[in-house]
Formats: sequence, structure tokens, C-alpha cells
Amino acid sequence: MRSVAVFALLSLVACGTPEADVSGELKLWHTVTLTFDGPEASETGDPNPFTDYELNVTFTSPTGVEMVVPAFFAADGNAAETGATSGDQWRARWTPTAVGEWSYRAEITDLGAIGAGKVSIEASDKTGADFRARGMLNDVNERYPVFAGSGERFLKSGADSPENFLAFADFDDTAAEGGKFPDFLHRYEPHVGDWREGDPSWQGGKGKGIIGALNYLASEGVNSIYFLTQNVDGDGDDVWPWIRSDEFTRFDVSKLAQWEIVFEHADRLGIQLHVLTAETENDRLLDGGELGPNRKLYYRELVARFAHHRALQWNLGEETKNTPDQLKAHSEYIHSIDAYDHPVVVHTFSVPERHEETYAPLLGYEWFDGASMQIRDDPIVHETLVSWIRRSGEAGHQWIVCFDEQRTGRDGVAPDDMDDSRQDERVDHLWATYMAGAAGIEWYFGYEFPHDDITLEDFRTREGVWRMTRLAREFFEEHLPYWEMESADELSPTDGAYVLAKKLEAYAVYIPKGGTAELEVPEGEYRVRWFDPAAGGELQSGSTPTISGPGVRSVGNAPGDRGQDWLALVEALE
Repeated sequence: MRSVAVFALLSLVACGTPEADVSGELKLWHTVTLTFDGPEASETGDPNPFTDYELNVTFTSPTGVEMVVPAFFAADGNAAETGATSGDQWRARWTPTAVGEWSYRAEITDLGAIGAGKVSIEASDKTGADFRARGMLNDVNERYPVFAGSGERFLKSGADSPENFLAFADFDDTAAEGGKFPDFLHRYEPHVGDWREGDPSWQGGKGKGIIGALNYLASEGVNSIYFLTQNVDGDGDDVWPWIRSDEFTRFDVSKLAQWEIVFEHADRLGIQLHVLTAETENDRLLDGGELGPNRKLYYRELVARFAHHRALQWNLGEETKNTPDQLKAHSEYIHSIDAYDHPVVVHTFSVPERHEETYAPLLGYEWFDGASMQIRDDPIVHETLVSWIRRSGEAGHQWIVCFDEQRTGRDGVAPDDMDDSRQDERVDHLWATYMAGAAGIEWYFGYEFPHDDITLEDFRTREGVWRMTRLAREFFEEHLPYWEMESADELSPTDGAYVLAKKLEAYAVYIPKGGTAELEVPEGEYRVRWFDPAAGGELQSGSTPTISGPGVRSVGNAPGDRGQDWLALVEALE
């Protein structure tokens, strides 16, 4: 069988190298899809299109820079609609990183070229939150990733739950095999009404619930979602990219094409893809945790199908038990095949001992980019984040450090109707994170409450969480050069106060318990204005409009309820 397919492919190449069928908007930072005629194959056939062929497309920029993009088997080329499992269509998804004329050449390893040609790329016409207006989100060895097109920093305010976001009934061949809720699949019915005319769907209207859910999240300022691409034997046991949960060399082409429809919509809404490749119950499922053939294939298929997305972060595993050497091998391999060099991070267990065990050996490693942290005890959130930010910087490779799971798996964050004040989460989690100089936060919903980490159907159950997070992020983006500021709590002798400082210019002083605070300032005169973290709104004047240095000075009293948290913005006057 293999020899027949190879002969057919060689015959195709002998007849000349055709151009690809190119689709999509031929613009900077947009998804451009190249589809090639290749060997006929099937998800279940022999030869195996996922192991017996390796197709790469080399793109050469107008200045001669090459980028190699892994390509993939696409069945009939329309599998999201048809559900096809076989065909002769092979595909590369590519995001151009420069304007001008590019050339491309597609080659199957050891067999030759199946396509070559040129593509002319124009400037993007997109604006606003759409990532196509801002470009690829890159790790630049700073605390915050940066959009290559706009130069903006990205401050994350995301949803950590449900981790089985992709366990969606409208995706082909998606089923629950066990887990905590063995008969459950998401339908997101409360969000069907959030689907809008012109939004994507598939197979006669499927997908409206999950697309509507993304629309709702974007409307509330959520800019990142955390989800597993496989959770075999895990809490959900209902997500995997393969045709079966125990068949690691055969991928479900139509299901993955439907995932892509959802991911592309997230890009257009300005929602980052936080891709969890494993969880603690299955982090040794592939090759015993080693970088073996099944794991390499899994990573390659994910990269080939999804790495073109502008804002994407690879996470090696939730509550990982893989060894530091294994994590190093995994992260280096992903970087070696991801032409866009997306950040690679890992999530840990919730206690300091496990943080130390997992993260310390990775400090300074050039192919590992950050910490996706779970922290159980509220009082140590801020100091823990500050510590790992500083330690990674001192090791020579500054990490992107985020707070991605609160408290324990049981509690996390309750629905609004059980906690409508949100003061604890606002003080102990949200502002503790942002004031540490961390890259962001995602919110976890525990099993003690309805709409939890597996069964969440209605994101409106945490509308108060989304609102308070949006207010905090908007304050940072509108009023602070936060990427130039560092945690400097030592500048305030006030118990519990957090300070973020760009010394000589701007100081943000967060007062968790309300009242007032003192701040050590250099020589000069400084204006003091106040921000209300609970209600948001414009900056306000307090009891002390200005202070003068040098020395430790009181910032005065806030203009409202002194029993709640406040933030004083102290800025140098020219």
C-alpha cells in the first residue's frame, strides 16, 4: 500500500510542481491557507497520513528570511462541514509577518515538492481588539508579551474554567468517557442567544453556543481562555484530538477543523488561546512522559493546525508531574517546530514546595518562558508572584508569570449569587497579581459550586468577576506605564500596601484594607489621585492633592468609603 502511494506522489511531482490553492485575506497578520493536492489517505488507512508523511512548507520573506511551517492532512479539504475522514488534500495555515511578495515551497520529507509559488501580502485593514490589527504576540524576554505589529503589551484577564472548554457536543465524535461527570458534554445553551448573524457555525448551524460564549466573554473584557486539548483519564475525560482516546497516531480531522473555526473567532474577538496540552492524570500518557514519537506527533499536529494564531501560549501541563528534564525537552521541541516562537509555560500544584520542585530547575533555561501558577493560600499570592518574577529575571531569562488557579480545586471562585461583593477575590487575587508586576490572571471555578471547572455552561454566573477584572486592566492600560514599573513594596511602611513604581515618575499604591498609606518619594513634587477598584470610574481627588519629597509622606485619605480597598496614583509634576 505504501509503495503505491509513494509512486503516485512521485508521479505528481514528475509532472511539475503546481501552485497551492491559496485562500484567506492576503494581508499582514491574517490567516492564509494553502491547500495542496497530495497522496490519497485516510485517518484509519495505511499508509498512515500522520506518521508516514511529513509535509513542511518553507516561506521566504521579501527580505530572504525563511520560516518553516509544519503542514497537515486535511482529508477532503472541507472536513468541518462534511465530516470526511479521507481525501487527498494537504494544508498549511500561515500568518505572514511582513508585507510584500513571499515565495513558498511545500515538500514531503524524502519524497519531494508538491507545491511552490508566490503570494503577495498587503497591510492589514483591521482595527480594535482583533489580533489581526496588532500582530503576533511574542515573548521578548520581558514580564509582558508584546504584539509584533502594534508594540502593545498584553495584560491578561482571562477565564481558567471550564478546563474542558472543548468538550462541546457540536464537535464531531466528542464524547464523555468517564471523569467526574461521565454523562456530561457542554452545549453552552445560555449563550446561543449571544451568537450574532454573520458569526461562524458549521453543519447547518452547529456551534452557536460556543461561539456565543466567546462573544459574551469578549463583551465583558475577557482576553484569554484556558483549555485542555486532551484530558484522557482526567477530571473531564472528554477532550482529545485523536479518533479515539487510546489511539495516539490517528487524528480526527473534522473535529480539529471545527476547533479551528472556534479559535479563529477568538482571534477576531481579541481572546488569547491558552493551550493546555496535558493535565496531571495524563502527563505521562504519551511515551511515559518522555519526548518520544507519540508526544512529538501530538505536539507537531497541534503546532501545524493552530500555531498560526496570533495570541497563543503553549502550556506543557496542568499540575504537571513531569520531571524538569522532560519539561526542558518538551519545551525545546515545541520551539523547534513553532515558526512563530509562541511562549511555552507550565502549570503546577498549589503549594510552595511544588513550585520550587518544578520551577527552580527551569530558571534560566532558554527554551522555557514562564510560570502558570496555582496558589492555594491567599496571603502569599502577591509575594509568590513577585518572587518568581524576580528570580527568573535574575537567572537571565525573564519569565511571563501569571496567576491561573485560585485556592483549591474544591472552591476557587464562587458564582455571583453566592458572593456579590467580590472584595476577597479583588483584594487577595486580582490586585495582588497585577500589583506584583505579573502578566495576568485567569479565574478558576471549583467543584463546590454550580457551573464549575467541568460543568460550566453559563459564563454570566461570574459577571461580577469579569467586571472587576476589566476595571483593573483598563486602569493599568489607561493610566500606568506598567511594563516599565516594578514591584517596590519596600517604598511603603504601611502594613499590607502594594507599590508598583517607575521611580522618579509614577507610583501606584494599592491599599487593601482601606484608610491611608505612606510612600517614600524622591525629591520633587507629586500629584495624588485616587482610583476606586470596586466601582471603577474616573480618577478622583482625595484629601491631599500633592506631596513633596524627599522622604516618607502620607498620600492622604481616599475620597470615598475608607473601609474598602483603594489605589493612590502618585505622579511627578513637571
